[in-house]
Amino acid sequence: MDRRRGGRSQSRFDHRPEREEALVPAREAAALLGVKRSTLYTYVSRGLVRCVPVQGTKENRYARADLERLKVRHDARAGHAAVAAGALRWGEPVIDSAVSRVEAQGLAYRGRHSAVVLATEGRSFEDVAELLWSGVLPEPRGTTWRVPRAPFAPAALAALLPRSTPPAEVLVTLVSLLGARDAVRFAAPPDRELARARSLLRHLAAWVCVARAPDRVGPALRERTVADSLARAWAARSPRAPAVLNQALVLCADHELNVSTFAARVTASSGADLYACVGAAMAALSGSRHGGACDRVEALLAEVGRPERAKEVVSTYLRRGESVPGFGHRLYPQGDPRTPALIQAALELRPQARAVRVASAVLEVTRAAGHPAPSMEVGLVMLAEALGLPKGAAATVFAVGRSAGWVAHVLEQREQGHLLRPRARYVGPPP
Repeated sequence: MDRRRGGRSQSRFDHRPEREEALVPAREAAALLGVKRSTLYTYVSRGLVRCVPVQGTKENRYARADLERLKVRHDARAGHAAVAAGALRWGEPVIDSAVSRVEAQGLAYRGRHSAVVLATEGRSFEDVAELLWSGVLPEPRGTTWRVPRAPFAPAALAALLPRSTPPAEVLVTLVSLLGARDAVRFAAPPDRELARARSLLRHLAAWVCVARAPDRVGPALRERTVADSLARAWAARSPRAPAVLNQALVLCADHELNVSTFAARVTASSGADLYACVGAAMAALSGSRHGGACDRVEALLAEVGRPERAKEVVSTYLRRGESVPGFGHRLYPQGDPRTPALIQAALELRPQARAVRVASAVLEVTRAAGHPAPSMEVGLVMLAEALGLPKGAAATVFAVGRSAGWVAHVLEQREQGHLLRPRARYVGPPP
């Protein structure tokens, strides 16, 4: 969704490298863009640059990541030499896609189906995956995926993994093994490839527990849906677990081109099989510059520890010129519309859970001070804590859900048929 921090589970599913968490004062922000402060304030009002108030003063600080992205866009429009390099930086579209549409007001799958509406109306993850793959939304509850057989004994894989292996790392290993066991994985007529994708997603959900509880894999694999499999694999404590996990999976299913999805598409363009494409996406997710959002949110809640310390810890982050982990999203200046449903589900499930109470206090402090709204990762961590899931579960839910989008982009890239091969702009010493 991996690196460890202070013994915490490893997960990386953020879009931001750590250096981009920095906040800068107005003078530096305007200088970076080469504009007057009045122009900077206009960019803020248009939602192009996030600003965070400095507690106890009338000053604001501005997200360096937003400023750098805006500068790349301005340079590109001006025809500067940075265009070639800037085209591949965060936020600059380089590939045509019909899988999903991201705008400030929300996320739509296949351009017209709101992800939030699909999730809150209870559409199954399987329905949404089929929508992403085919462009057609099935009839409600009309999608049933066949239960796959385990290709090897769960205990055999458990014997190879340390018991502490984070579930996201388990999935990386699992995908490689499933590919090695599929003798016809290179035969990819559309109907067989879709069957392969359905089986793969069922396996991802059922095997998340194999390092700690291999005996649960079989029962989880026989469950009716992907969400049911996750709930059984993790022995979720609430009877509502399948429903809220399904909601989270739907919200995570796609978000156009992030690093992992781009990795899947590049790999698909080479003619690689589906397992290799999904494995490439998961490998990209494991990098610290791509992932880490759920880890950082978990670490933040552990640092706060008690609800009454929320204000102190948030203030400390801001004094260091850092954004609060899990708050603000460059594509959603008014707040990520996927987040509220996840937070609400956590509050309804188990508001008394320690981490849920701590997160609620942090939300209240940041809201009262006018800080950016929480990202989806905050909701995922709160939901995992409310369900009593193991550390790393929030990031793993993200990975299982996003696998539907990876498959959709792999299929789309194959239809487009071209090799993704960017050119390099040489900047070394002259010959």
